[in-house]
Amino acid sequence: MGGRSWCKEGIRYWQRKEYEVIEELKGKYPVNFLCQVMGVNRSGYYKWRQRQGKMNRYERDRVELTRLLQAAHEKHPSHGYHRLAHDVFLKTGWVFSHNLAHKCCKAAGIRSKARKGRYKRPGEESILFPNQVRGHWNAAAPLQLVVSDMTTLKVGTTYWEWTILLDTFNNEILAHSVTSQRGSNKPYYHCLEQLKKRMDKREEQTSQVVFHTDQGAVYSSRAFCQAHHDYNILRSMSRGGTPTDNPIIEALNGWIKEELYLDFDLAHSHDVPALLDAYVDFFNNHRPAAALGYRSPVQFKTERGF
Repeated sequence: MGGRSWCKEGIRYWQRKEYEVIEELKGKYPVNFLCQVMGVNRSGYYKWRQRQGKMNRYERDRVELTRLLQAAHEKHPSHGYHRLAHDVFLKTGWVFSHNLAHKCCKAAGIRSKARKGRYKRPGEESILFPNQVRGHWNAAAPLQLVVSDMTTLKVGTTYWEWTILLDTFNNEILAHSVTSQRGSNKPYYHCLEQLKKRMDKREEQTSQVVFHTDQGAVYSSRAFCQAHHDYNILRSMSRGGTPTDNPIIEALNGWIKEELYLDFDLAHSHDVPALLDAYVDFFNNHRPAAALGYRSPVQFKTERGF
């Protein structure tokens, strides 16, 4: 098919060249005579003349698609062309390839404003809790593999510490807690309590939950370990200073922060906890994720009967 397509494009190219030659010589020779010499159809030449300066339907589609992608980019500056293409599809129902969306974005200079990460060398293994995951992130059911992390959000002159607990089965935020008190351990324990409540509601109480975190001071503390002593939780930790050992939540943390600042205007929020609650509801129930086939986490879990 690729060879046939190339042949058709080559034929069209030489036809255009022949029409251009006729256009140059028509002042000296009759058009009918030139068409006979060049071996082209006279009606085809006149159709070509009428189309000059006008866009064909493919070019018009690209202009319209670029306009829609630009509008989606202005609404969600953090999105890349894959997410922008999906936004346009949801809004219009227009089916087109991501390759075409990439070409339109590249021609129009549409780029995600999200910052890119840098590579860091891996650190040392934890003595208390070695890495139990080791790259095997494909959970078969909810509450099999749960990860947690804390990220800092700056709003005005205040730094907020936001702790998230995520289910890797469908990337759903199971619990979150935020505080403006630097170094407070309350958000960590609040998320742990929410995890324990979810475990209590499960039908299969004997199944184990792998709880993977970094080597933060709270996660490594004896008090935190004692807080889940009576629960079937297997602790797992990343190597020191190695975010690639916890890639799912580390990657999402980056995108979540970009969306909060660029799309939800977090920097000018007067009620950070309320805004984060609203964002978590959006993230779990409405935000399409490419890793989930452009379904929301709750939709993905529901479709699989959980």
